Amino acid sequence: MPGHGGSPNLTNLEIGRAVAYMINQSGGHWVEPASAKDLSRYGVLAEYHRKRRFDVTPEPAGRPRRKKTGPAARGLAFVVQKHRASHLHYDFRLEHRGAMLSWAVPKGPSFDPAVKRLAMQVEDHPIEYNKFEGIIPDGEYGGGTVMIWDAGHWTPEPADVDAALKRGELKFRLEGKKLRGSWVLVRTRGRPGDSKPAWLLIKHRDEWTSTEEVTELAPRSIVSNRLLVEIARDEGGNVQKAADGDPSALLREILNNPGIA
Repeated sequence: MPGHGGSPNLTNLEIGRAVAYMINQSGGHWVEPASAKDLSRYGVLAEYHRKRRFDVTPEPAGRPRRKKTGPAARGLAFVVQKHRASHLHYDFRLEHRGAMLSWAVPKGPSFDPAVKRLAMQVEDHPIEYNKFEGIIPDGEYGGGTVMIWDAGHWTPEPADVDAALKRGELKFRLEGKKLRGSWVLVRTRGRPGDSKPAWLLIKHRDEWTSTEEVTELAPRSIVSNRLLVEIARDEGGNVQKAADGDPSALLREILNNPGIA
């Protein structure tokens, strides 16, 4: 139906495109909004791409890779990224089918089998994300400071990960710089309104079992040896916000002895 002046009414999609064009006009190029794009070509990473503006955030775009088979499947990557966004949490990621299965663990992993840590499943991430340490700009999805807290390889037990995920009990071994031994992710009923299932991350009893708090004992990055506050300081992030994610006792020690930072 014609609108004023005989022009057809604009659809929501057309309005979105027009707004995106006006916002980016000063740059002299068209940037189509993520919601208007066909993201199906990104497969399991479609949700990851939908939530991010890669002309703003330094996070890697990435694409799904081929599933590892044969001997290569024994070299599946895992990474844990300490992330001070709106709240501190630890992003626990396991390589599967060319991407990283991801869970947000608010209190981080524990070596104590008696401690069951909530792990909220989030969108799959690209394997390239495993190398990301730095600042996500405020106002962007997950804005804050990101640290590579641990990394290494993982082995599913048994090998059929898809069946284990469907069953809601994924057992595995970790060989990282900090996390080692046998673990399990167990799906729970979650809370009403949760868009993704809730899981529990639990340590199995083995030679790596401990009641010591590994997140407090080993708070630094495995790649840069920095605290969150140091990453924010070095890379132009929110230092005060990042400092909330570091152990307060260590921060006091650094203030009293600046040479140890």
